[in-house]
Amino acid sequence: MALIYGANYTIAKVVMDGGYLSPLAFILLRVSTAVVLFWLFHRALVREPVARADLGRLALCGLFGVALNQMFFFAGLNRTTPINASLIMTTTPVLVLVASALLLGERITGRKVMGIVLGAAGAILLIAYGERVSFGHEGFTGDLLVFLNAGFFGVYLVLVKKLMVKYHPVTVVKWAFTFGILFVVPFGAPGLLDVEWGRFTPAIWLAVFYVLICTTFLAYLFNAYALSIVNASVVSIYIYLQPLLATLIALAFAQDRLTGIKILAATLIFTGVYLVSGVKRRRRQG
Repeated sequence: MALIYGANYTIAKVVMDGGYLSPLAFILLRVSTAVVLFWLFHRALVREPVARADLGRLALCGLFGVALNQMFFFAGLNRTTPINASLIMTTTPVLVLVASALLLGERITGRKVMGIVLGAAGAILLIAYGERVSFGHEGFTGDLLVFLNAGFFGVYLVLVKKLMVKYHPVTVVKWAFTFGILFVVPFGAPGLLDVEWGRFTPAIWLAVFYVLICTTFLAYLFNAYALSIVNASVVSIYIYLQPLLATLIALAFAQDRLTGIKILAATLIFTGVYLVSGVKRRRRQG
């Protein structure tokens, strides 16, 4: 999932910067495609019903994890810089840890706090080093929207955890997107109707295909499966891998160079992920 999102920063930006799809139209296209794919996938392989009592929580997952999460991120990214957005997104694990403690009673250990601090330090170092980071008044609205998106995604990870234990991951994500599209349609439909499809080049169609299939369908599927095994704070810490993987992808295509700062950042990130995700595993072995 982190690898997919790491590449998505570069790929999705090409589509929006070129004016091919507006942010909200792009999201409606993503959610619509995901609804179709998850329903087909579920019907072919799972066919699991859900209890009526869980529909309310599934609707909240659709609101926070699909509609608000995606719309606020794209709208915010459109008003601020990618550097600012990447920095703000590193607050997600902290927000998840707080939400888990408040909503689920999950214990906040010193080891988890240390892991989050190290991961955040590595991510911030990797993103900000040598770049211009500006939090001026002009981009304040965009920064605020991205921060709210991080909070919404954190709430989603906590809300959906209980459902992942009870149902198959595909069942949960199918219903989350089904409810989510109801919230997205009023905002994305006008822009989607105005899209000039004839302008799309083969490269743009390939980029759109990547966002629809990989970033939306596969990433949410992998995220759901991960949540069915480990807790929300462990899943959220892997957001720190996104800037690292994005850098590695750029290196692979000779669009970046390896430096001592990047090696240090990678060390901090991997150490943070180990500290957060390693606790439960060792307890089980003991």
